[in-house]
This record gives sequence, structure tokens and C-alpha cells, in this order.
Amino acid sequence: MPIKILPEEVASAIAAGEVVERPASVVKELIENALDAGAERVEVISEKGGRRLIEVSDDGCGIPAADVPLSVERYATSKLETAEDLFAIRTLGFRGEALSAIASVSRFEILTRAADEEIGTRLVVEGGGKMHVQPIGAAQGTVVRVRDLFFNIPARLKFPKTDRTERSRIAALVTRYALAYPHVGFRLEQDGKEVFHASGSGDRREALSAVYGVERARQMIALPEEQQGPVEVRGFVSPPSIHRSNRAGLTFFVNGRWVRDTSLSAAVTQAYQSLLMVGRFPMAVLMIEVAPETVDVNVHPTKSEVRFREPGLVFSILQRVVRATLLGQGPPAVEIPTQWGQTQWQIQPKTASPEWEIAHSVIARSDDGPAPQVQIGLPSGKVPLLRAVGQVGASYLVAEGPDGLYLVDQHAAHERVLFEKIMAAREAGTLESQILLEPMTIELTPDQTALMEEQTKTLDGLGFQIEPFGRQAFRLRAIPALFSNVDPERALRVVVEDFEEDEKPLEGEIAERLAARVCKRAAIKAGQVLSMVEQQNLLTDLEACQTPRTCPHGRPTMIHLSVEALERQFGRRG
Repeated sequence: MPIKILPEEVASAIAAGEVVERPASVVKELIENALDAGAERVEVISEKGGRRLIEVSDDGCGIPAADVPLSVERYATSKLETAEDLFAIRTLGFRGEALSAIASVSRFEILTRAADEEIGTRLVVEGGGKMHVQPIGAAQGTVVRVRDLFFNIPARLKFPKTDRTERSRIAALVTRYALAYPHVGFRLEQDGKEVFHASGSGDRREALSAVYGVERARQMIALPEEQQGPVEVRGFVSPPSIHRSNRAGLTFFVNGRWVRDTSLSAAVTQAYQSLLMVGRFPMAVLMIEVAPETVDVNVHPTKSEVRFREPGLVFSILQRVVRATLLGQGPPAVEIPTQWGQTQWQIQPKTASPEWEIAHSVIARSDDGPAPQVQIGLPSGKVPLLRAVGQVGASYLVAEGPDGLYLVDQHAAHERVLFEKIMAAREAGTLESQILLEPMTIELTPDQTALMEEQTKTLDGLGFQIEPFGRQAFRLRAIPALFSNVDPERALRVVVEDFEEDEKPLEGEIAERLAARVCKRAAIKAGQVLSMVEQQNLLTDLEACQTPRTCPHGRPTMIHLSVEALERQFGRRG
């Protein structure tokens, strides 16, 4: 095919695809414009996960009437003048693409009035077509309404997730900016219901409380404010007692811009080395300040990625400041390298699975003989009667069976036992609840609140008794009797805190998934010493399970070493 210049509407659609990935992308661009305009109040309204309506209003400086038509033109911006300005960005927006891209894939409207003008301006654009501009009475500031997102690109409508997922993404985005800009009041309304409000008092811990709840905000540890140097880090980190199963609780802002960066996540995770169990991750809300000329924000159209001039320096300082804070010390002195490559750091290598470590420590291959046969992937079905022999590392049970030696992961095994007991009781209608002596109030973030509201009925069917108690809180009155020895709040929080947004269980699987999550939190932990009676009882319960060889999440519960394999290893059989 011959090379030709693309029509304007095709080029605009391509640009829109880079900037507007989903409804939350629109919200992000509009919030950043509001903050650049000096807003002290930002209100976000969405309907149907942002597909039907996104409205962002602010009380910032507004757009002068003469500039309103230019605001939806491609590469029109008030934030750059020369190419050199790209290397010292001091604003959140700068590319001049966002409004143009949004207007090309929606029914778009702006109402705005600049501070020094007496009358406002209204601009309407539908699908990137002809714009209509008229004077109108308006308060100082700007209101942007985006209706019917992707209405003219039906194929793009298939990519966003469910309304609940999109609502959750929008809520997470608004709350992040409320944490980074505590002096700005934020309000979020979704489908006619206010789901988040931050006062804008300027108190960062108060903003933290609005997002995570009073108790969680109280527990978070503040980094020292008195810092000087090329990299300054402020914000909050969780104590080792608060952790999650994924990195979703790590939030980073670089010069006021929310970013995703694996190196920053690794630095914080390394700071918790030896303080958290393998596979658990901390929570953190961190504001990183560097000289604008030392960070490139023009890496990706969505501006969610950055590139540091000296990434090793940033990594090192971030890791040391967080580590020192956790250990209760002041931030140590940091030597600034004179050239690239002098800053040294180490990233903890990926840890081998417990099954691998046990198999290789117990049956390490000798120099004179072949390695024994180890059956890690055991077939499904019953296990034979097992006799408890002892415990290894306070985490694994050693058991004897008629066909050899079994190493049993006590946590995975207990997960399986609890899961089958609760699901069997649910099926038989004999599931019992234990009423709490005092009802417990649990505060959640806005995105977690939406998830909990959807799952309340299913949780009721599993033996929990939960009811709404305010805008972002729930009252827990009872838990399944099987979990009577578990912290009720932790058992319930695992439902929302360990949830992966891309996990989309089938309708019939929701109860099983939720039960598996709670059982994971309730099960005996690795490192917990068990008596011989407790060991034998766990093995007996595991023998009675329908699927005893894996936990509800699919991880193996045991490793089998056959008698023949042991005889070969000890030279009794050739």
C-alpha cells in the first residue's frame, strides 16, 4: 500500500487511544488540569462507571474566553513554549492533547469563567466535530462534562471492565490525589451517591484518615519532614503489622504527579526486608520531590511513568529513609555520587517456593548417586492414613504413610480443611454464626466500599452478619463459628484488601472465592508451633477432605517421598 497522510479524524482517534484508555484516564487528566489551575476545591461526578457521565468541576483560575476554542485543539497548551521546557516540567499537564482527545470520543462540554472576566463561556463538541461556543453566566473556575464516552468508537466500549471495576478505578484515583494534595478539598459522587469527601484542611494525616479510615491512618508511620538533598521523601508507611498480598497499597507521587514505577516499589519492599513474611507487601503513600530537570515525565502519553536521571540515587535514598523510619532512627547521611554508577544497591532475589526449598534441603542430590524421585505434583484423590512424626521449621509436618514419607505444608493443609468444612456446612444449611460480644465497626476506602457492598449478600450466606454503617464503614455483628479464633476484622478485610481487580469469578464461583480468601487468613500460619496432638488432628482432617492435595488456591499441600526413593538415596537399592 502507498504511504499517505492519515485523515484528521483517524489521527485524532489514534491520539485519543493513547491518552484515553478508560474512564479513569479522563478523570485523571481533568483533575490534573484543575490542580494546575490552582483549584482549592475539586468535585468529581460519574455515572455508570464513567461511561454515561464524567463531570469534574473546580474553583481554579478558569479559562479566558479567547482561549476556550483553543482548549480542544491538539497540541494547544499554556504550559510549554519551547522544546527545552520539556526537560524541566513544573506542571502536571503539558502535552496539549488531553482535552482534544477526550472531545474526539465523547459528547463534550466546558463551562468556564476566568477570574478577571464578568461572564463565562460554554463550549460544546460532539465526537470531535464542529464546536459551538457561546457566552454564559458561570462561577469562576471550570466545569467539564464528558457524556457517552466512546459512543462513536463502539469497539473501544468492549475494553473497559465492569461498572464496578471502573467505579473502583475512579475512586482510587480521586483518593490518591486527595492524599497528595491535602490542601485541596475533594468530593466524589458516583451514581448519585457521595462516596468520598476530603476537607482540604492541609493536614495530610486527616486526608489519610478520609481515605483509609481513622484507625488505619492512626497506625501509619510518618516519614521525617526535615530532609534536605537532591531527593526528598515524605509521606507515610505502614508498620510491619499492616500488610497486603500484593503491591496495590503502594502509592507514589513524583513532584506531585502520581506514577507507577517498579523501581520505587522495589525500594520500599526492600526496606521491609526481614520485617515482613515472604509474599506480603507493605502499604505506603510517598511524595518524592526532585529537581524538575532530573526527571523526564514525557515518557508515556498518560504521563503515569517517569524516568529519573539518576535512578540509583533515588532508589538508594528512598530505601534508606523508609528503612530508617521503620527502625525508629533518623534518616542516615547519603553520599551523593559524582558520576553515574557509583550508587550501589541490591535487590533481593526472588525467593524459591517453600516446596522447592524443602524438597532440595531434605533430598539434596549427593555426588555418588542419582537424585531421588520426588512427587510434587500429586494426583487428585484421597491420601492414605498418615502418622504424625514431627514438625520442620514450625511450618511443615513430617508424616509417615504406608507408601513413604509425606511433608505437609500446615498452612495450606489447614486452608483446605477450613474451606471444605465451611462449604459443606453451607451446602447442608448447617452453617453456624457466632455473634460478637460487641459489634465491630470497619472503615474501608471508597473503592473497597463498593466491592464490599456487592459481596455483602454472599458473605451473609457464609455466616457473616454485616450491615452498612455510614459512608465508608460497615458494622460486623457475627462471623462463621468455624473462625471463632480469628480476628474478625482481619478475616473480613481480606475480602477487599487482597482482591485483584482483574479477577472476575463466574457467578457461581463468588462464594467459593470469598470463602477461600477468608480461610487463607484464618488458617494456621507458617511459624506456628503445633503439639503432636494438633499435628495428628490436622492430618486426620486433611485425610477426610475431598481434595486434600491442594489448598483452595491450587497450591500443593504436600510432597511425597516414596520408600523406593529413600532406599535409592541411602544406597539400599540400585
